[in-house]
Amino acid sequence: MSGALQRPAVVSRVSDLIGRTPLLELAATETGSRLLLKLEMFNPTGTAKIRMARQMVLDAERRGDLRPGGRIVESTSGNTGLGLAVVAAERGYTFTAVVDSHACADKLRAMKALGTELVYVDEDGTGELATAAREELAEELARGEDNTIFTEQHNNPSNGVGYYPVAHELHEALDGRLDVLIGAVGTGGALCGTARELRGLIPGFTTVGVEPKGSIAFGGPAHDYYQSGTGTPEGAEIGALVDFDLIDEGVKVGDVEAFAACRAVARTGLLIGGSAGGVVHEALTRLPGLPPGTTMVALVNDGGEKYMDSVYDDAWMRERGLLDPAAEREIDELLTKLRGNR
Repeated sequence: MSGALQRPAVVSRVSDLIGRTPLLELAATETGSRLLLKLEMFNPTGTAKIRMARQMVLDAERRGDLRPGGRIVESTSGNTGLGLAVVAAERGYTFTAVVDSHACADKLRAMKALGTELVYVDEDGTGELATAAREELAEELARGEDNTIFTEQHNNPSNGVGYYPVAHELHEALDGRLDVLIGAVGTGGALCGTARELRGLIPGFTTVGVEPKGSIAFGGPAHDYYQSGTGTPEGAEIGALVDFDLIDEGVKVGDVEAFAACRAVARTGLLIGGSAGGVVHEALTRLPGLPPGTTMVALVNDGGEKYMDSVYDDAWMRERGLLDPAAEREIDELLTKLRGNR
């Protein structure tokens, strides 16, 4: 193999380990269709978002907006913050993350361990998602400060550009054979950035966007949801990177179904994150109905290790009415059937 799928035997920066993530065939049908997972948890920090975090910083440096000793500010639910924390640490910047208590505790602890200054928008610790309030505070913290940037991931074009390499990795690994690309829609960077670049490499594939029930990118009704790092909650603007011209179909998956998929997939030996559970649930349920020989790739944007105290904790799930053994059994049975065709 060559090009995008190789890296030097020895690298000098953690960020040099970004990319070239593997594909795992999770399931297949008797007619030769298959579901491949693009395992982005093999990036540093265990998430895809370090790809765009690095791109946002590099582009800010090229523009002269960020100079040695500068400060980066971002509103984050965790994964983008982890990526920026790594890039800031290795490039000598201060990083301030504006967060809320809805974020996974392990992500917050990891950011702090990497030297990040955490600023909470909800000091009462209610645990509610506060995307709009976070954005406002982050902008306020950066405004007027010398050598300080608000990376503003939801509206930063560098976000999408950061995922262009994913398209090239898929094209090379699959020899151009890809029919369906399915992924979560949060900022829009990962799915739309990959799809935009991929359309110039592979004609005719279908893009499916997945958001939580309660998110508003594909319409209402709006309500709270527990899938973190994805979707557009009520009161927040749909990010400029969500390009509906690049998304052929938008679907919604509820927390119960998403987390049931996470827990069922874990029993195959793979831990995936909560929003990835929504993507995999949708992918698995549509796989049997696809035309023979279809190759579907699901973007799995982070691993499940950060969700031991939530998605994979029975007590946490039960307290929130999310534990559904019947839904898990349904996915278990579907997985067992489809995995037998590999």
